Amino acid sequence: DPTLYLEAKEIRSLDLYTQYAIGAAEQAVVHSGIKNAQLDPFRVGVIFASGVGGLLTLQEEIVQYAKNEGKPRFSPHLITKMIANIAAGLIAIRHDFRGANYGTVSACASASHAIGDAFNMIKLGKVDAVVAGGSEAPVNPVGLGGFNSIRALSECNDNYQIASRPFDKDRDGFVLGEGAGALVLESLDHAIARGATIYAELIGSGMTADAFHSTLPHPEGRSVYKAMAFAIEDAGITPDQVDYVNLHGTSTPAGDPPEIAAVQRLFEKCLDKLHVSATKSMTGHLLGAAGAIEAIATVMSINDGIIPPTINTANIDPKIEVKVDLTLGKAVKKDVKIAMSNNFGFGGQNAAVIFRKFEN
Repeated sequence: DPTLYLEAKEIRSLDLYTQYAIGAAEQAVVHSGIKNAQLDPFRVGVIFASGVGGLLTLQEEIVQYAKNEGKPRFSPHLITKMIANIAAGLIAIRHDFRGANYGTVSACASASHAIGDAFNMIKLGKVDAVVAGGSEAPVNPVGLGGFNSIRALSECNDNYQIASRPFDKDRDGFVLGEGAGALVLESLDHAIARGATIYAELIGSGMTADAFHSTLPHPEGRSVYKAMAFAIEDAGITPDQVDYVNLHGTSTPAGDPPEIAAVQRLFEKCLDKLHVSATKSMTGHLLGAAGAIEAIATVMSINDGIIPPTINTANIDPKIEVKVDLTLGKAVKKDVKIAMSNNFGFGGQNAAVIFRKFEN
């Protein structure tokens, strides 16, 4: 409900993706209590992702243009509603956060890149805190039509409740979702000094490129493997210390096999203790926002001691040699000390982030 966060005039001037972003960021800022702290506004940044930006706005304006028989009667809000960086800018305006501010755009890896960038900015000492996340609003004729035309979406329309089924032999594409997620990241000293509730420690990030194909992942998952390996190296840990991996797991025929192969290669000596799952089976695929909501799910798996399940997967594809626990059907209680979240985007852009249970 945008009226919880915005006035009616603001709602009319903002694309739905920006409305989602502002709502999620508002929740994160309020929940974290960071706005009540004594802050240097130039030391608080906003890095907020979107894979597409204001797609609904662009569609509406082009339709109106056609109805006007090509006469250029565009809204003065067109550009600011459409551009993919506007969410970051407006979040900063609302909260007077004057530090580093930009949007990351790397398709379905966008929000994980935002989180990774925020992590690095804080480590470099350039900011004390960052509101990081991602937002997307693609459930409209252009978004659905575009992904459908490249056969990325599931066609399981008669039984849509189970259409998102990663690793299942009958999977045929992803289910499009929309929304936003936001996290407040800050240096440990800054968090302790203001008495923040610390949900987890972000300890590593890894980024790579497939350098292979515009939409298809490399079939051997070579760069997916390296993104995860770089994150583990950055975190200063070993694979056997990871308890859980939130998979990208989109439920596409081409995407699922290389990821599971890369995971099993990296964790081959400790597969018996590792749990993985694909939460997109429950949320659908939020594109540029996926990494944000999945990072939150990963953090909460650490806090709550619960591995979220992969639902809808009834029969694992025999073409995929699965040696790891996919956490099928039901959540599992487990003491999760270290967890990883993966996201990969069109263009072959890969990102992985690692969180650890915080202990004083």
